[in-house]
Amino acid sequence: MTTWSCPACGREFGKRQAHVCAPALSVDAYFRERPPVEREIFEVVREHLQSLGPVIVEPVGVGILFKGKRTFVELRPRAKWVALSFGLNRRAEHPRITRTTKTNTGRTYHGVRITSPADIDDAVREWLTESYFELAG
Repeated sequence: MTTWSCPACGREFGKRQAHVCAPALSVDAYFRERPPVEREIFEVVREHLQSLGPVIVEPVGVGILFKGKRTFVELRPRAKWVALSFGLNRRAEHPRITRTTKTNTGRTYHGVRITSPADIDDAVREWLTESYFELAG
């Protein structure tokens, strides 16, 4: 995967693009004061996505971005769960999907509430895989 790194902040992107120019955190720094279950959820998601191919993992203040040519998966902490969002080139219908946002590019971003690593089940893995192959490459 060819990437572009911003010379000012050092963040990596799948292509040169406008962005909020602020350095990313290290994974360890991001999780230093977060509940352990958030790191456990992250590790399951990261392991799955990295099994598919190259992925840029970028911890920022609001959460963790998983990127290829574009951001295709995000983990964002909430008070009682971690919000997992992923983009697809279609709208998926499933009781676990709690939020959808359609973009002007035809993509739909979906939200799922994750409370433990066990919530990253076969259905979630299938969505993450689909998102990776549709949007990361």
